[in-house]
Amino acid sequence: MLIAADKFKGSLTAVQVAERVTAGLRKADPDVSVEALPVADGGDGTVAAAVAGGFERREVTVTGPLGAQVTAAYALRGDTAVVEMAEASGLQLLPDGVFAALTATTYGSGELLRAALDAGARTIVFGVGGSATTDGGAGMLAALGAKFLDEDGEPVAPGGGPLRELASADLSGIDPRFAEVDLVLASDVDNPLTGPKGAPAVYGPQKGASPEDVQTLDAALAHFAVVLEKAVGPKAAEHAKAPGAGAAGGIGYGALVALGARFRPGIDVMLDVLGFAPALARADLVITGEGSLDEQTLHGKAPAGVAAAARAAGVEVIAVCGRLQLSEQALTDAGIARAYPLTSVEPDVAKCIAEAGPILERVGERIGQELLLG
Repeated sequence: MLIAADKFKGSLTAVQVAERVTAGLRKADPDVSVEALPVADGGDGTVAAAVAGGFERREVTVTGPLGAQVTAAYALRGDTAVVEMAEASGLQLLPDGVFAALTATTYGSGELLRAALDAGARTIVFGVGGSATTDGGAGMLAALGAKFLDEDGEPVAPGGGPLRELASADLSGIDPRFAEVDLVLASDVDNPLTGPKGAPAVYGPQKGASPEDVQTLDAALAHFAVVLEKAVGPKAAEHAKAPGAGAAGGIGYGALVALGARFRPGIDVMLDVLGFAPALARADLVITGEGSLDEQTLHGKAPAGVAAAARAAGVEVIAVCGRLQLSEQALTDAGIARAYPLTSVEPDVAKCIAEAGPILERVGERIGQELLLG
């Protein structure tokens, strides 16, 4: 059995999910052969999944979303690095109840990318998701050598809101090593930069943006793209509409337009990086999952990517989850034969959240009893 599950957000890491399911399976059958390959889709938890897959964890001090110094990690194996923007610029770094929709910066994400370059990375998987920011990647690019100036020739303030004051952009100082690096923008969203489906409108509210803030940010990012078009030409406008431009508050746009990044669905990239194909070839059954199996799962989330790859190889897939909000038909269409939510063994949702680990172990035991012992 191959366990290739994502985290249960807020309850269990992907590594802990694999550990608990394994423990449950072995309660049912101590001799069962289990291989764990924790996965992620580019959002928070991506570096942890890479480390679990054999990468080395590296820590550096960078600028957090509010400007204070924070410790952030990336993963390195050979000349391949996995960089997770949420480590430097994520919502997880904000104090409880504190948001900075207009002023949070991605500067630290640029510092994290530079650290990976300094470590010798020639391929960088840039996982973007879980951001506290909506600055179009301006902070990231500034950390890498770009200049964004107002009418007085002064640097614009950090965050997406101040981009309204942007008068000129100079990208000539960006670290030249990006011309020789394969930078893969790994994301589970394909939103454009602005508009009804853009970064501010779709994701701004979860970062504390009011309706007025959303309008401000959308206008500011649209202005950002116009100024960049003057600096680098038509590609700036083209990239603003490209899939992934709106990822993580528009940091995808900055990576596409100025760093030569190429967009790929995050789970596809991570399965390649983690060596999923050879692990799948050894498997008789795959167990995937995440905290909530719902409509979002079907649009680029880790379980859908795992299931698609396994189905192509003719390997059956089942899923574990905290809550299940998909019909049997939707699961079947996604390539998942059956799902086992925590509520299948513990009806109390509050207890499922508080005691996710032990309950998931019971779910694993139930799977083992049904599938191994028949």
